[in-house]
Amino acid sequence: MGKSKALVIVGNGEIAEMAFEYFTHDSDYEVAAFSIGQEYITADTLMGRPVAPLDAVAGSYPPDRYDAFVAIGDLQLNRVRRRQVEATKAMGYRLASYVSSRAFVWRDVAIGENCFILEHNVLQPFTSVGDNVTLWSGNHIGHRSVIEDDVFMASHVVVSGFCRLGRSSFFGVNAAMGPHVSVGADNYIGMGAVLTASTEPDGIYQGNPAERRSVSAKRFCRVRE
Repeated sequence: MGKSKALVIVGNGEIAEMAFEYFTHDSDYEVAAFSIGQEYITADTLMGRPVAPLDAVAGSYPPDRYDAFVAIGDLQLNRVRRRQVEATKAMGYRLASYVSSRAFVWRDVAIGENCFILEHNVLQPFTSVGDNVTLWSGNHIGHRSVIEDDVFMASHVVVSGFCRLGRSSFFGVNAAMGPHVSVGADNYIGMGAVLTASTEPDGIYQGNPAERRSVSAKRFCRVRE
C-alpha cells in the first residue's frame, strides 16, 4: 500500500536508523530524508535517503509538506533531544510520533508528539505519555500512571499503577516501581533498581530497594541547560 505521509528524520546515528526501520515498515510515513547539523554529516546518504544539513532542510523538504521526527537518544538527560525538538518546531515542522502496531495501547491513552514507542509495550487504561518520550521494547505502564515530557525508558521496565515519572528522567533496563511512586524530575534510575518509595529531583537511584547516590544526576550526565 502507498504511504500517505512524508517524513524527515532529524539525526544520523543508531536511533535515527532504528526510526527509519520502524517508520518505513510499520507506519503511514514514507521517510524522505535525514537531516543533521552540517558539522555532523559524514556521508551524503543514509539508508538510501539523502542527508540534508539542518540549516537548509526546509528548502528541500518544506514543513507544509513534510513532518519531522527527532531521533536522538538520552544524552544529557534528554536535553540534547529536547533542544533539537524545539529547534525543529521553530522551523515550522509538525512532529510525528511512532507507536508500534505490536504495542498494546488502551483506547483512552494520551500520547504526545515526538514519541517513540516500540514493540511489546503495554499502556493500560487512563495512562498518559507526554511529549518527546522514548519507550524501548517490552515495558509495562500501569493504569493511571503519567509519564512526563522528555523521558527515556530502556527495555522491560515495570511501572505500577498510579505512578508519575518526572520530566527529563532516564530508566534503565529492568527497573521497577511500586504503586503510587512519584519519580522526581531529572532522575537517573539504574538498571534493575526497585523503587518502593517516591524520589527527590536530580538523583541517581540504584539497588533493591533503590537508594540515592550522593552525586547529582545532572552532574553525572553532564547536563547543559
